[in-house]
Amino acid sequence: MPQLKIYGLREFLDPIKQELSDIINSCMTDALQYPPEKRNQRFFPLERSDFFYPPDRTERYTIIELSMFEGRSVAAKKQLIRLLFERVQPLGISAQDLEITIFETPKHNWGFRGLPGDEHQLSYKVDV
Repeated sequence: MPQLKIYGLREFLDPIKQELSDIINSCMTDALQYPPEKRNQRFFPLERSDFFYPPDRTERYTIIELSMFEGRSVAAKKQLIRLLFERVQPLGISAQDLEITIFETPKHNWGFRGLPGDEHQLSYKVDV
């Protein structure tokens, strides 16, 4: 049950939020075999005064952070990263302006729907 946080400048992120959400969701589905209806994304549009970034990035600089259960293969995670870089380009986000971080934790470190994550029967595979 990956949780995503997407950070960027408000003036750039707000107009593309829905399209970016759809692209991220398609990448999760294709690379991780994640069910498309399980979209867990949070957008953090920031004011210029709240978002400092390196001088070699543009105002389209976007950060995507994923928190998810451990268990996906290195190949699946690399595929996810490649797809994200490829598919966000039509939105004007270059490879230089996108940073992706994946945080993995054991299922027992998650709690949802009243139980620890390792006590749930999931409707999708984690070991892809």
